[in-house]
Amino acid sequence: MSSLAMGSPWVRIMVLQELRPPFCLPGLALKTCLSIRRRNLSVSASAVTDPSGGEVRVRFAPSPTGNLHVGGARTALFNYLFARSQGGKFVLRIEDTDLERSTRKSEEAMLNDLSWLGLDWDEGPGVGGEYGPYRQSERNSMYKEYAEKLLESGTVYKCFCSNEELEQMKETAKRLQLPPVYTGKWGTAPDKEIQEELAKGTPYTYRFRVPKEGILKITDLIRGEVSWNLDTLGDFVIMRSNGQPVYNFCVTVDDATMRISHVIRAEEHLPNTLRQALIYKALGFPMPSFAHVSLILAPDRSKLSKRHGATSVGQFRDMGYLPQAMVNYLALLGWGDGTENEFFTINQLVEKFSISRVNKSGAIFDGTKLRWMNGQHLRSLPPEELISIFRDRWKSTGILLEYDGAFVKGATELLKDAIELVSDAEKALQNLLSYPLHSTLVSDECKPVVQDKLSEVAASLISAYESGELRQALEEGHAGWQKWVKSFGKSLKRKGKSLFMPIRVLLTGKLHGPDMGGSIILIHKAGTCGAISPQAGFITLDERFKMLKEVDWESLPQVEEPLQSPAGVPS
Repeated sequence: MSSLAMGSPWVRIMVLQELRPPFCLPGLALKTCLSIRRRNLSVSASAVTDPSGGEVRVRFAPSPTGNLHVGGARTALFNYLFARSQGGKFVLRIEDTDLERSTRKSEEAMLNDLSWLGLDWDEGPGVGGEYGPYRQSERNSMYKEYAEKLLESGTVYKCFCSNEELEQMKETAKRLQLPPVYTGKWGTAPDKEIQEELAKGTPYTYRFRVPKEGILKITDLIRGEVSWNLDTLGDFVIMRSNGQPVYNFCVTVDDATMRISHVIRAEEHLPNTLRQALIYKALGFPMPSFAHVSLILAPDRSKLSKRHGATSVGQFRDMGYLPQAMVNYLALLGWGDGTENEFFTINQLVEKFSISRVNKSGAIFDGTKLRWMNGQHLRSLPPEELISIFRDRWKSTGILLEYDGAFVKGATELLKDAIELVSDAEKALQNLLSYPLHSTLVSDECKPVVQDKLSEVAASLISAYESGELRQALEEGHAGWQKWVKSFGKSLKRKGKSLFMPIRVLLTGKLHGPDMGGSIILIHKAGTCGAISPQAGFITLDERFKMLKEVDWESLPQVEEPLQSPAGVPS
C-alpha cells in the first residue's frame, strides 16, 4: 500500500496497488496517476493549512427562495463573528441556481435583513470584490469550464440514462435491500456506444466517478471526526442534461475559486460534504476547514418551523425586536463565552467568539427569553435614542398628533421598565391614558379598597381638584405632587397603602401601574400639551373628575355589618 499526498498537505489517500485504467488528477503533489477502480480507499481530511494563504475568508450563501430564517441568520452571524474576530473577510454569495423558486424580491429582503442585523459583508452583491460575480446564476461559464476539465481527466463521464432507467435502478436496489446508488452503467461503456448516443442527440448528464470501496473522513471543527462509506454514494450528477450545474458542484467550485478558508454552515449540510470533498480532490483544490453548526430546535425539540410561530428575521423586526437583541440572542443559541454573562454587544461578541466554544448539540429557541433580552437591550439604549424610538412608534400608530418633548420624555422614563418590545410602547401609553374606573370599582380585587371608605377619599379628592389645589401641585411637577399628597394624607389621617391605593384607583382607574405620582403628572401633561390624538382613547383629568362625581357609591359593595346576636347568647 502506498501513501500519496494530494494538492493540499492535509489530505492523504491510501490506495492498494491496483491501478487500472489510470487517470490523472490536477494538482497532485507527486504528479501521480490514480486508479478509477479501487478495492480500498481511505481519505482523511483535517485542516492544517487553508486555501486562502493564511487569510481567514468565510461565506454566507443563502438561496433567495423565501425569507431569512433565524437559523440562517445565526449561521450568517457565526460566520461574521469568526471573520471579524480573526481579522478576515465575510463574503456574501447568493445561491440562486434554483431558477424556478429564486426571486430578486427575496434576495433584496434577505440583504435588508442582514443589513438590519448589522452583518455588513466585505464582498458580495452591492459591494463587489475580486472573486465575483457573487450570484451563482452569473457564474455558469465557470462551472462548465471546470466540468469539462473533469470530463477530460476521466473523473467525470457522460451518462445517457433516462429517468425511467434511473427509477428502475432504484426499485431494483430497494427490492434487493441495497443502497439506492447509481449502478455505473455508463461509467464503463465503450466509446462506440457513447458516440452512438451522441449521434442520436440523446440527452446526457455529467456523472462523477466515486470509488466503489473505502471511507472518507473529515475533521469537523465542531463535531470532530466524521466519516462516510463510499459504497453508499454511487456516481453522482454534477451537471444536468439541460446544462445547469448541480448544487454540490457549484458550491465546491465557488468556495475554491473564492478562496474560502472556513465553511461554517448548518449540520443539515454535513452529508453534502462527502460529495464536495471528492470534487475538491478531483479538481486539485485545497479543502477549507468545515464547521457544521447544530440546528435550532423548537421547545418540543423538533426542528423550528412556521408552526411554532415567527421564524424569520423580518417577522421579529416587525414585531418590535431590536437588531442588537436578535444578534445577542442568536449568538447564544449554541455558543457561550464560558461565563454566566448573557448580555453582549456585537463588538463584545466579536472579541469573545471562537468556534471551539460552539456546542454540537441542538439549541432550543426560547421566545420568552428573547423577549426578555430585547427588553434589556431596549433599556440599555442611550436615553435620547430610546425617546426617539418610542416617539416614532407613538406617532406612527396615531397616539401622538405632534411631538411634545417634555411629554414624550416623561412617558418614556415612566413606561420603559414595563416595555420589552418597541411595539409594547403603544399599548403601555394607551393603558396610561385610559380610565377604566367602573370596571375596576366592581371587580373583586378592588372590593377591599372600595370598602375602606373610598367614597370619602373621592369626595376629598374632588374638593382638592375643584379648589385648584391639586392642579397647582401637578403644575409644579414631582416636588409639588409629593408635597401635596403628604398634606392630603394628613388631612385624611391616612398614609402608606391606605392612602396611595385609593388615590391610584380614583385618578388612574386602575389598581396597578407604573409610579403613581409620575402617572398622574403625565396624565395632567397629556391634557394640556395638545399632542394627544382624539383617537387615542385619552380621558383627561377634567373628564375623570366628572366621572367620579357621577359614581353611585351606594351600588358598590359596602362593608358588611356583623350580625347582632340575641341577648345573652355569645356571638
